Amino acid sequence: MNLKRIIISRTDSIGDVVLTLPLCAWLRQKFPDAQLTFIGKNYTRDVVTCFGCVDEFISIEEMDELPVINRLNFIKADVFIHVFPNKELAALAKKAKIPMRIGTSHRVYHLLTCTHRLNFSRKNSNLHEAQLNFELAKPLGLSTIPSLEEINRFLKHFNIPSIELPEFIAKLDFSNTIILHPKSQGSALEWPIENYFQLAERLAIKGKIVCFTGTEAEGELFRSKIPTNERIIDTTGKLALPQLIKICAMAEGLVACSTGPYHLSAVFGKKAVGLFSSRKPIHPGRWAALGKNSSALVFDDNCAKCKKGKNCNCIEQIEVDRVLSFLE
Repeated sequence: MNLKRIIISRTDSIGDVVLTLPLCAWLRQKFPDAQLTFIGKNYTRDVVTCFGCVDEFISIEEMDELPVINRLNFIKADVFIHVFPNKELAALAKKAKIPMRIGTSHRVYHLLTCTHRLNFSRKNSNLHEAQLNFELAKPLGLSTIPSLEEINRFLKHFNIPSIELPEFIAKLDFSNTIILHPKSQGSALEWPIENYFQLAERLAIKGKIVCFTGTEAEGELFRSKIPTNERIIDTTGKLALPQLIKICAMAEGLVACSTGPYHLSAVFGKKAVGLFSSRKPIHPGRWAALGKNSSALVFDDNCAKCKKGKNCNCIEQIEVDRVLSFLE
């Protein structure tokens, strides 16, 4: 198969994009001469450009501002892979007459817009999200879904951004620093903020440096209550995404719920501890971070409410001591 350009589309959040990039590495390995283009939301650009296998990033926001004729020229390719279904992009790829358009059969509009429709369910599958992404590579010659161990080998392609850090943290000993990222912008169930404060104080007593991270809006929710300690530092609202990626790559470890920084820390081989509900489809079996040193904690694998698919706040019962033990 002589392919000149392959487009991979995943227009959702940072964690989802991180779990899609190993598929890009497989495509690079399988088709070394093809140009790999990634379409995503603009705020994920800095994540994708850290991954050495991707040649080009196109933001969906930039595309939306172009006239249709320009968009069609923009996405000329041999293959278009809809990792995250998008009705407008599916129609555009068909209109651009891309020969191979791959997507899930679980979107009605793909019946009219995709040439290859794969029948698999993300919600009901026992596979990890990174493995499910590989289902879409079957029309390109993939015979078996790789194991997570095999997928982890693709993480070597992640590069640390070459960007300066703000002066107030530039000289920190990041090898002795733990990042705490308490919020998720509403994308995940969250551990109580009081637990993060208690964890921060315990880590500081043990001689660790602690960095709280998050957006400015998130920082406004808890900044005033961060424990006063010279070893506990508030960076909320003060870091651009490349700087956040860099400290995730440099720090000893990180604690967060199922959110982007958890995945970023993990792919760089750090002690990333993710806090989860055991309820499908938001359980760690699907969303745990990649990386050989990452961990995913739930309160109870056999939580009765979670097993029945009911809303449950059992994540709040994960003890600080347990999280601390995983960091140690």
